[in-house]
Amino acid sequence: MGGWVYIMTNRKDGTLYIGVTADLSMRAYQHREGLVRGFTKRYGLKRLVYYEFFPDIRDALQREKTMKHWPRAWKARLINGFNPDWNDLYETLA
Repeated sequence: MGGWVYIMTNRKDGTLYIGVTADLSMRAYQHREGLVRGFTKRYGLKRLVYYEFFPDIRDALQREKTMKHWPRAWKARLINGFNPDWNDLYETLA
Protein backbone atom coordinates (compact mmCIF):
# COMPACT_ATOMS: atom_id res chain seq x y z
CA MET A 1 0.00 0.00 0.00
CA GLY A 2 1.25 3.46 -0.92
CA GLY A 3 1.34 6.60 1.14
CA TRP A 4 1.51 10.36 0.90
CA VAL A 5 3.66 12.85 2.79
CA TYR A 6 1.97 16.23 2.92
CA ILE A 7 2.36 19.70 4.39
CA MET A 8 -0.50 21.83 5.70
CA THR A 9 -0.32 25.52 6.60
CA ASN A 10 -2.59 28.43 7.46
CA ARG A 11 -1.06 30.99 5.06
CA LYS A 12 2.03 31.65 2.95
CA ASP A 13 5.10 31.35 5.18
CA GLY A 14 2.80 30.38 8.06
CA THR A 15 2.87 27.54 10.57
CA LEU A 16 3.72 24.17 9.01
CA TYR A 17 2.49 20.66 9.74
CA ILE A 18 3.96 17.55 8.09
CA GLY A 19 1.87 14.40 8.02
CA VAL A 20 1.56 11.04 6.29
CA THR A 21 -1.55 9.22 5.08
CA ALA A 22 -2.74 6.49 2.75
CA ASP A 23 -5.65 8.67 1.53
CA LEU A 24 -4.56 12.24 0.83
CA SER A 25 -7.95 13.55 -0.31
CA MET A 26 -9.71 12.31 2.80
CA ARG A 27 -6.99 13.48 5.17
CA ALA A 28 -6.83 16.96 3.64
CA TYR A 29 -10.63 17.16 3.89
CA GLN A 30 -10.47 16.20 7.58
CA HIS A 31 -7.92 18.96 8.25
CA ARG A 32 -9.94 21.54 6.29
CA GLU A 33 -13.13 20.74 8.18
CA GLY A 34 -11.44 20.75 11.59
CA LEU A 35 -12.17 17.06 12.13
CA VAL A 36 -8.60 16.32 13.24
CA ARG A 37 -8.06 17.36 16.84
CA GLY A 38 -4.68 18.68 17.87
CA PHE A 39 -2.04 20.86 16.26
CA THR A 40 -3.66 21.45 12.87
CA LYS A 41 -7.04 22.36 14.33
CA ARG A 42 -5.53 24.56 17.04
CA TYR A 43 -3.55 26.61 14.50
CA GLY A 44 -6.11 26.57 11.67
CA LEU A 45 -3.88 24.67 9.26
CA LYS A 46 -6.32 24.07 6.40
CA ARG A 47 -4.21 24.79 3.33
CA LEU A 48 -2.55 21.82 1.60
CA VAL A 49 0.64 23.24 0.06
CA TYR A 50 2.81 20.19 -0.63
CA TYR A 51 2.53 16.46 -1.17
CA GLU A 52 4.50 13.56 -2.54
CA PHE A 53 3.54 9.93 -3.14
CA PHE A 54 5.48 6.77 -2.25
CA PRO A 55 4.46 3.33 -3.55
CA ASP A 56 5.34 1.85 -0.14
CA ILE A 57 3.85 3.63 2.89
CA ARG A 58 6.92 2.68 4.94
CA ASP A 59 8.97 4.97 2.70
CA ALA A 60 6.43 7.75 3.23
CA LEU A 61 6.70 7.28 7.00
CA GLN A 62 10.50 7.51 6.82
CA ARG A 63 10.32 10.63 4.63
CA GLU A 64 7.92 12.27 7.10
CA LYS A 65 10.22 11.50 10.00
CA THR A 66 13.21 12.91 8.12
CA MET A 67 11.40 16.08 7.04
CA LYS A 68 10.20 16.79 10.58
CA HIS A 69 13.85 17.14 11.60
CA TRP A 70 14.68 19.60 8.79
CA PRO A 71 15.19 23.29 9.49
CA ARG A 72 12.19 25.41 8.53
CA ALA A 73 14.13 26.97 5.63
CA TRP A 74 14.50 23.54 3.97
CA LYS A 75 10.76 22.90 4.30
CA ALA A 76 9.94 26.33 2.84
CA ARG A 77 12.36 25.73 -0.04
CA LEU A 78 10.66 22.38 -0.76
CA ILE A 79 7.22 24.06 -0.83
CA ASN A 80 8.49 26.95 -2.96
CA GLY A 81 9.87 24.53 -5.55
CA PHE A 82 6.60 22.58 -5.71
CA ASN A 83 4.06 25.35 -5.13
CA PRO A 84 5.71 28.83 -5.27
CA ASP A 85 2.53 30.73 -4.39
CA TRP A 86 1.62 28.37 -1.54
CA ASN A 87 -1.80 27.84 -3.13
CA ASP A 88 -4.23 25.41 -1.52
CA LEU A 89 -3.82 22.25 -3.60
CA TYR A 90 -6.86 20.47 -2.16
CA GLU A 91 -9.07 21.34 -5.15
CA THR A 92 -6.49 19.85 -7.54
CA LEU A 93 -6.70 16.39 -5.97
CA ALA A 94 -8.58 13.83 -8.06
